[in-house]
Amino acid sequence: MSGLLGKKIGMTSIFDENGKNIPCTVIEAGPCVVTQVRTKEKDGYEAIQLAFEDKKEKHTTKALKGHFAKAKTTPKRFIAEFTRFEEKKEYGDVLTVDVFVEGEYIDVVGTSKGKGFQGVVKRHGFRGVNDATHGQHNRMRAPGSIGASSYPSRVFKGMRMAGRMGGDRVKMINLQVMKIIPEKNLIVVKGSVPGPNNSLVIIERWS
Repeated sequence: MSGLLGKKIGMTSIFDENGKNIPCTVIEAGPCVVTQVRTKEKDGYEAIQLAFEDKKEKHTTKALKGHFAKAKTTPKRFIAEFTRFEEKKEYGDVLTVDVFVEGEYIDVVGTSKGKGFQGVVKRHGFRGVNDATHGQHNRMRAPGSIGASSYPSRVFKGMRMAGRMGGDRVKMINLQVMKIIPEKNLIVVKGSVPGPNNSLVIIERWS
């Protein structure tokens, strides 16, 4: 899988040739710098490491400064490895949104928005206990029973209960590339992408 690192800009909508309004997500894809080349002989597998978005030197460790200096680039904020690039890449190569073509399908990986501690209604879609009538004054968002008493005398693992919600790694698969704006390194994909605006996303291209 090849691809790029990018940043979610926000959502918009475009019209197709039939006049249908399609919700889309705008992603700033690249430019990404090749900061390491993995080889079968040295590392046991083949891959290239891409880095995205500049970072201040004072916030970078000496080890990472030397790592980026080898690629003749400034310190970067995000790093990830990709495999199966068609062309051979070298240290310092810059990859842009041109690696994608309009109409193809890609996967986008991001971190969903953190919601904090939430109840079962918001977290799992429960409808609450019974109706609002018949004296149910404080049970509308309650979880209800979580198991029997004497047997098995425990709560089964995986029971859907209240807890921390969001902040998970989420992959959206088969998102169609609707438009590419190379002069601004923007890619417009059909549908939604996990995470808030300006969050890091990994764009995977299966080819």
